[in-house]
Amino acid sequence: MNTSATPTKKIDTKVLLSSLWIAVMINMLKADIFSLNIPGSAEEVARTAASTGASIPQLMLIGAIMGQLGIAMIILSRVLKHGINRWGNIVVAIVNIAYIWGGAASYPHYTFIAMVETLCLLLIIGLAWTWRNIEA
Repeated sequence: MNTSATPTKKIDTKVLLSSLWIAVMINMLKADIFSLNIPGSAEEVARTAASTGASIPQLMLIGAIMGQLGIAMIILSRVLKHGINRWGNIVVAIVNIAYIWGGAASYPHYTFIAMVETLCLLLIIGLAWTWRNIEA
């Protein structure tokens, strides 16, 4: 009987980054879906539009772009070369954190989900920051 510990297999950084982006995107969708069920949420969007000087369609466009950035990172994290991959993950994660908290709603579910998203994004930043290219 072999009593030595079984070596643990290291998860590929690209796969881990991609998986974290999937978690972020699912949480973003959940926050939006939950928010749709709160009475007055449409009025809150209208107030946000008025206070920022943007129209509701412009706010929706910004939301769509931010959503697409995260979706793109699911794929790009797996296919980009190391250097651009590292910096792409760092930059897009920072932009997403700013987006999440810049447009934060005061609902408890939103705050909780935003904290989970932020934790995932900080993990993405940390992983990308410390990621060394062993292929070079």
